[in-house]
Amino acid sequence: MKERVNMLKSMTGFGRCEVANEERKIIVEMKAVNHRYCDISIRMPKKLSFFESAIRNVLKQFIGRGKVDVFITYEDYTENNICVRYNEDIAREYLKYLQKMSETFEIDNDIKVSNLSRFPDVLTLEEQTIDEQELWKLLEKAVRTASEQLVETRRAEGENLKKDLLHKLDGMAEYIRFIEERSPQIVTDYRNKLTLKVNELLGDTKLDEGVLATEITIFADKICVDEETVRLRSHIKNMSTALETGEEIGRKLDFIAQEMNREANTILSKVNDIEITNIAIDLKTDIEKIREQIQNIE
Repeated sequence: MKERVNMLKSMTGFGRCEVANEERKIIVEMKAVNHRYCDISIRMPKKLSFFESAIRNVLKQFIGRGKVDVFITYEDYTENNICVRYNEDIAREYLKYLQKMSETFEIDNDIKVSNLSRFPDVLTLEEQTIDEQELWKLLEKAVRTASEQLVETRRAEGENLKKDLLHKLDGMAEYIRFIEERSPQIVTDYRNKLTLKVNELLGDTKLDEGVLATEITIFADKICVDEETVRLRSHIKNMSTALETGEEIGRKLDFIAQEMNREANTILSKVNDIEITNIAIDLKTDIEKIREQIQNIE
């Protein structure tokens, strides 16, 4: 059965299962790390290579993304799985040519059964046919159980990632609130400084309020970051929703984080206020931390 939905998963995890009966034992171990795509590598005895395609089909029910290394070991306890095969046609050929040699060279044909049995391919050891259906039943159980364990470890780490990411998003929302509250004050401070400077330069000459208002409007428009903060709040909301509702969302979250970083860079390029600059730098730092953590989300 395919695992439950709506659970955030990390791409890092480990799974192991050992199954055995009176005849065989199979151990499946798997470890996973982050990867852009689904990359599954399987190492197993040649005897089991026939099942590789079926094993991959099972694994893909549990793994959407990540580099997964699977190690399978197999032990056979049966003592009667090897049989001796007698190749009569080959023995007959040996006898025919031995008799011909005896006649040609006029020597005794002293061949005995014990001698003939040692000739190549007269007697061979062969492994008896394995019941593939029974073997697959055992192997599939081991693969599924190990996969379920892998998924559980990924979910556990995924939950920890989600909590930390949501906490960082809350902090980013506070940074944005500060920027929104601070931005009008920048315009006010600029107006006061500009008025003071113009008065110093003009002395007793009357100040043209229209020119001053135009200059302040141009400045306010230049440093306005309303669009950026609105988009950042939207990105934060979208990322929070995705974290709460979906699985296999790593690529989506990475895209949102890139857009967040773009808006933070724009704020830094527009505003020359030291307080907002420091907050925007903190904002970018948290976005980079989020991007790093997102790389490990399936």
